[in-house]
Amino acid sequence: MPHSEPYCDYRMTVRVEIPHRPGQFARLATVLAEENANLWAVDIVEVKRDKMIRDITFDAESEAHSLHIVERLRQLDGVRVLFASDRIFLIHLGGKIRTQSKVPLQTRNALSMVYTPGVARVARAIAEDRRKVFAFTSKSNSVAVVSDGSAVLGLGNLGAEAALPVMEGKIMLFKEFADIDGWPLCLASQDPEEIIRTVQAVAPTFGGINLEDISAPRCFEIEERLKQTLDIPVMHDDQHGTAVVILAALQNALKVVGKKIDKVKVVVNGLGAAGTACCRILLAAGVTRLVACDRQGALLDTDSGNLDQARADFRSAIDFNKPIMSLHEALAGADVFIGLSVANILKPEDLEVMAPDRVVFIMANPDPEIDPALAAPLCRVLATGRSDQPNQVNNLLAFPGIFRGALDVRAREINEPMKLAAAQAIARVIPEDHLSEDYIVPSVFDKRVVRAVARAVARAAHESGVARRRTRENHRF
Repeated sequence: MPHSEPYCDYRMTVRVEIPHRPGQFARLATVLAEENANLWAVDIVEVKRDKMIRDITFDAESEAHSLHIVERLRQLDGVRVLFASDRIFLIHLGGKIRTQSKVPLQTRNALSMVYTPGVARVARAIAEDRRKVFAFTSKSNSVAVVSDGSAVLGLGNLGAEAALPVMEGKIMLFKEFADIDGWPLCLASQDPEEIIRTVQAVAPTFGGINLEDISAPRCFEIEERLKQTLDIPVMHDDQHGTAVVILAALQNALKVVGKKIDKVKVVVNGLGAAGTACCRILLAAGVTRLVACDRQGALLDTDSGNLDQARADFRSAIDFNKPIMSLHEALAGADVFIGLSVANILKPEDLEVMAPDRVVFIMANPDPEIDPALAAPLCRVLATGRSDQPNQVNNLLAFPGIFRGALDVRAREINEPMKLAAAQAIARVIPEDHLSEDYIVPSVFDKRVVRAVARAVARAAHESGVARRRTRENHRF
C-alpha cells in the first residue's frame, strides 16, 4: 500500500503472543513490510517456555490501514493478538490537562489561609477595588479557550463535546510555549447571541478570551461584539493568528525575492475566517493591489479604486454575488498567491501566468490547493500549512506570544497595531542574511519567538493606549 507522506498520525501498538521458536518474529515483520508500515519499536513483555509476548509498534497511513494490518496479524497461524491500542487515543485517555494547586495543603493553618476564614479578607479587598483581582487571583495569567464546535479543525460542525480535545490541546500550547493557564469552554449553543452572553458572563474570571473553531461568518460578529463590550483581550485565533504568521512569512519572502510589499499584486483565495483576516492585515501592512477570491471567482480588486473602502471595512467592499473574473484571470501577473481555501483548485498553468519570482502560499489542510511537488518547480518561494514541507505557516508562532504580551501589560484589547507588531517580531527572529527560499519563518520550537512577540505586542499596546500597566521585565517564560 503506497504512501506519499511521512507516517505520524496513526501509530499503533499491538501486543501479540507468538510461539517461542526461531523465525516467528520474521513472520510479523514480513506482514508489516508487505503493508508498507513503518516498524517503530519491538519490546519483549514476557517470555515463557513455549510462548513469547511482544509489543509491536508501527506507523500506518490511516486508521483503516492500521486496522487492516492488525487483522492480517490475527490471521497468522500460531499468532494471538492480545490487544491493539492507538497511541494517539492513549495520550488522550482521561484528558490532556489538569489543574494543580500552587500552595500545599498539609496543615489546618494553610487551609485557613487559602480558604475560609483567610480568603474573606482577599474577597473584601477585591470588592472594594476590583482592579486587585489581577493581583490576587489567577485572572492575570488565564485565558478562556471558547468554542461552539461549529468548525473543528478541517472536520466541520462536530459539536461541543468533539471540540473539547482540540481545546485541551490548545491549552497545552498556551502553557508550554508561554506559561499561560488556559481553561476550555465548549458551549452547547451555536447561537451567536447566546455565545456572546455566555462569554460576557464568565469574562470576570479571565484575563483574555481566545475564540476557537467557530464558523464564518458568525465568528466575525461574535468577536466584534465581545471586543466592544469586554475590557480584556479577545481574539479569534483562526482569523488573526493565521493572518499574523502569513504576514510575517510574506515579509520575509519578499525580502528573498527582492520585492516591496506596496508594489506587489497579491491574490488571496478563500474568504472565510482566516482569508478575511489575512486580507485585512495585508492591507494594513501596506499592500495596495489585492485581489480577493472565493469559490465564485474574484470578488474584489483594490486596483478598481476601492482601496480605501477595503482598508476601512474589508467585507463591506465585497459583493459576494458578483464575481469580476476567474481565479485564473486574477493570477495573471500576480506576484503572490495565498490560498486559504480547499484542496486541488490550482493547476500548474495557473501558476505559470504569475509574475517571475512568484511567492505561493498553499495553506489548505491536510491537502493544499496544489500538490507541493507540482508547485515547487514553478515558485521562487513556496509555503504550506504542513509540517512535512519547508516554510510551515503555523499560527503557533503567533498566539502564545500575542496573549503573553497582552496579559503582561493588562491590555484592554488586541488591536491592529499589536498584530502588526507580532508579525514584524516573528519575521525579525530570522536575520536577513539567514533568509532563503526554504527558510522564511522560524521553527515553532525556537524559544526566541514567544519572547520577541510578547515584547513587541506589549510595546504596541502601550503605544496604542490600550495597556493598563507598565511592561513587565520578569516574564513568566
